[in-house]
Amino acid sequence: MEKRITDLNRIRNIGIMAHIDAGKTTISERILFYTGKLWKMGEVHDGNAVMDYMEQEKERGITITSAVTTCYWNDHRINLIDTPGHVDFTAEVERSLRVLDGAIAVFSAVEGVEAQSETVWRQADKYNVSRLSFINKMDRVGADFWSAVEMIKEKLGANPVPIQIPVGAEENFEGVIDLINERKLAYTESELGDKYKVIPLSTEEDEELAKHRELMIEAVAEYDEELLTLYIEGEEIPSEILKRAIRKATIENKITPVLCGSALKNKGIQPLLDAVVDFLPSPLDLPPVRGIDVTTGEEAIRYPSNDEPFTALIFKIITDPFVGKVSFFRVYAGKLKAGETVYNPRTRKKERINRILFFHADKREEIKEIYAGEIGGAIGIKSSVTGDTICDINHPIVLESMDFPEPVVSVAISPKTQADLDRLGESLNKLSEEDPTFRITKNRETGETIISGMGELHLEIIIDRLLREFNVHAHVGKPQVAYKETITTPAEAEGKFIKQTGGRGQYGHVKLLIEPLEGKEFEFVNKVVGGEVPKEYIPAVETGIKEAMEAGAIAGYPVVNIRATLLGGSYHPVDSSEIAFKIAGSMAFTAAQKKAKPVILEPIMEVEIITPEEYIGAVIGDINSRRGRIEHMEPRSGVHVIKALVPLSEMFGYANILRSETQGRATYSMKFSHYEILPEGLAKDLIGK
Repeated sequence: MEKRITDLNRIRNIGIMAHIDAGKTTISERILFYTGKLWKMGEVHDGNAVMDYMEQEKERGITITSAVTTCYWNDHRINLIDTPGHVDFTAEVERSLRVLDGAIAVFSAVEGVEAQSETVWRQADKYNVSRLSFINKMDRVGADFWSAVEMIKEKLGANPVPIQIPVGAEENFEGVIDLINERKLAYTESELGDKYKVIPLSTEEDEELAKHRELMIEAVAEYDEELLTLYIEGEEIPSEILKRAIRKATIENKITPVLCGSALKNKGIQPLLDAVVDFLPSPLDLPPVRGIDVTTGEEAIRYPSNDEPFTALIFKIITDPFVGKVSFFRVYAGKLKAGETVYNPRTRKKERINRILFFHADKREEIKEIYAGEIGGAIGIKSSVTGDTICDINHPIVLESMDFPEPVVSVAISPKTQADLDRLGESLNKLSEEDPTFRITKNRETGETIISGMGELHLEIIIDRLLREFNVHAHVGKPQVAYKETITTPAEAEGKFIKQTGGRGQYGHVKLLIEPLEGKEFEFVNKVVGGEVPKEYIPAVETGIKEAMEAGAIAGYPVVNIRATLLGGSYHPVDSSEIAFKIAGSMAFTAAQKKAKPVILEPIMEVEIITPEEYIGAVIGDINSRRGRIEHMEPRSGVHVIKALVPLSEMFGYANILRSETQGRATYSMKFSHYEILPEGLAKDLIGK
């Protein structure tokens, strides 16, 4: 066991992010190998990568959950989170970035910037995460370092500054030239890249080094006065001053240092680890975390120090077969001992922390106390979910929570036996605690359980986990699209609920105006004057409207983008009640929606297809037949990239069609873009069903 480093200056909380198949998990495995955490490297394609420890990850060769691990390099401690690249697991990336200080963005030297790498880059921009870029797969046919650098600049609007340049490419890729320390590092395959040699440069390489070092200094000098002065005066620039300037500009997100290598061939990983330590921020380099003081409602600030009140954010929850529910949390301030009690401002509950763990992928180490800047797992927190703050009982604070996208695909699921029925609900609840983009609802008419997620793969994995981890056997329906309803014109209606039975009756009466609303799902406005509807019944009217919106008036889909204005109504001094006004609100909304020219909305996906040139015609023809619109096309190193907007309902099973159309040579990725009105003919068919 290494001596635990708690000095905040020497801690790096980093993540690895990229498009699927760019080599993130392979890089994680190499990092663990070179930092001494593994004695043998695992491979994704062999299904034995340590960071991909779920059965489904091993079989599919993709990362689904973000694994958390701790390793040490050059007397620094690196907490590393390996995030998924598949677009269906975007929420995993989002919640990891929220608690990271820095990240390594991995790009393939062949494909460059791909669709999902753009998504994760934007997410990192949102949380202001400092980045290094690593151009991987330099040994592959078609590898082009400079083309990848250009794409980072053009597509991501970033300022990439190479601090290394490759020596050779494709099968001739030998190693890298380190522009900061002015040396050439060459790797020998036989020693698993564990050792590299510093070898003399040829005359040609010397010229390349001088040229690119000059460009690097020029790019960085803009952000550092001391370096700028030395550069203008033509002085010799010591590597320490250069490093300090690169670090400052990286932390301020002014530049992105670019490195390169081949993780699979074990080339370039140690310089990447050096760059993590040298250029990515420690918790002390970043602004203090801000939140809202629960007692005063004012803004509160917490500095990264053990002397501050304990403040942490839960960014991930897993159900561990051995220890039960584990809540992963990042400590922003203060310290916490096992056995102490913390406060959750959202649930207003106190929670006792029974045990605190450090994780090494799927292995764990129990610790007595956790400090500011560290990432750990807590056992004992019962009612918290992803995005919750946990804090000192006497200094309650709420940190900014996380927003997650709405699910777009649903399937009906029903248990096969009575024993499965008993387990299904509990298992689904555990999975929804873990995954904020996974939803469970009941179909009121059929009584079926409906599960919704971000894509077909997302739901496939959930169903697979139900069977393997929770031993629940279930019948699964076909994937269904998450349609929504809205209105296109304003409309008014009344809702009257009058019920006379023996004894006390029920009376509720409301007048309602509904209107289309841009950019917001729902808004309730109260314009009642003269007490036509007593104040105490107004929240019940709003609840009734919301319940009616859940069911929709034309096809049973949830209604969105609506402003509902309560104009008036009447009441009975004896018979009126909350329930009567709730039902009246619901009736008024349903009646108004039918008058307001309702329409059905369908989810539209942004699809990116990368195909060899000879299949362009077939791919475009197929997209057009799916009601798709081609938005953009561009050639890119031997292939063509097609971007299109296509309705989700037309994309089921697309992977197999694309494979057969292009002999397996094209790839695609898709993500949710927006909702659009479903054409009238199709809407009629849908309502008919």
